[in-house]
Amino acid sequence: MIDLALPKGSLEEQTMKLFKEADLEVRRGKREYNPKIEDPRIGKVKILRPQEIPKYVEAGYFDLGISGMDWIVESGADVVEVAKLPYSKMTEKTVKIIAAVPEDSDIRKIEDLKGKRRSRITTEYPNITKNFFDGKGISTDIFFSYGASEAKVPEIMDVVVDLVETGTTLGKNKLKIIGTLMESYTTLLANKASWEDKEKKTEIEEIKTLLLGVIDARGRVLITMNIPKDKLSIIVEFLPAMKKPTVSELYGTDYYAVQTVVSKDEINTLIPKLKQYGAEDILELAISKIIR
Repeated sequence: MIDLALPKGSLEEQTMKLFKEADLEVRRGKREYNPKIEDPRIGKVKILRPQEIPKYVEAGYFDLGISGMDWIVESGADVVEVAKLPYSKMTEKTVKIIAAVPEDSDIRKIEDLKGKRRSRITTEYPNITKNFFDGKGISTDIFFSYGASEAKVPEIMDVVVDLVETGTTLGKNKLKIIGTLMESYTTLLANKASWEDKEKKTEIEEIKTLLLGVIDARGRVLITMNIPKDKLSIIVEFLPAMKKPTVSELYGTDYYAVQTVVSKDEINTLIPKLKQYGAEDILELAISKIIR
C-alpha cells in the first residue's frame, strides 16, 4: 500500500479530474485535506502545495506524489521521475519558466543583460534563476516573490522570471518574453526507497498505467462501421488506426464490421468520407482509457 501526495492550487482541478477518469476518485469535503481513494493499493492521501511535495516524497513521508518539474528542480529533491503527465492548469501542454521585461525595454534577449548593472529579478524560483543567470555570467540581485510577480516590473524590479502557460498575464502587464529558462510539466514522482521496494514499485506502476491510459485516450474516439465486401479494401486503405483497423466478417452477409481508434481532430472530416465511400451504420464511441 502506498501513501500519496496530490497538489492543491493551480494543478488541483485537473489532477482530481484525471484521478476520477482513472477510476481512482478522490473523495473529500470542501475544506478537507485528508481525502480518501477507495483502492486497495492506496493508503494515506494528502492535498499539499506542489512546492512542498517533492521534498516530502524525497524524505519518505509519501511514496508517490504529483508536482511540477519546476518544483522538483527548484527544491533539488532527489526523487524518481515515474512519468510525465502532460497537463497543466488550463492546457494539456508543457509550460515554461521565462524571463520577461517591459514591452518598451531595449532588452530583446537574456544575453542583452550581460555587462549592464546588476539586474533586479523577482521570481518564485530563486534557485533556478540563480543557477541559470550565473551560468551565463550575468550579475543579478534575486528577490523572492510571494506572487503577482509581474506587477513588480518595472517600478521595483527590472526582470520577472515566472511560469507561463498562455502568456495572457504578461500581455496585460505590458511585458515581453526575452528568453526561456526551462520547460516544465506535471510529473508523477516517487520516493527512491519505495521505487526499489518490489511490492510498492508494482503498485506505483499500476497507478501510472491507469493515469497514462486516461491521458492517452483523451482526444481519441472509437469508430465502428459496417462495410460492403466490395468497398472494404478502399476504405481500410485510408482509415486511421493505432496499428491496423480491426476487421471481422458479419455472419451470413457480404459485409464486414470494422472498428478503429481515431483522433477527434480527424473525426468530422472522416465520417462524411466514410459515408461517401460506402460505409454504413457508423458509430462514434468515447474511450475512457487506452492501455498500450
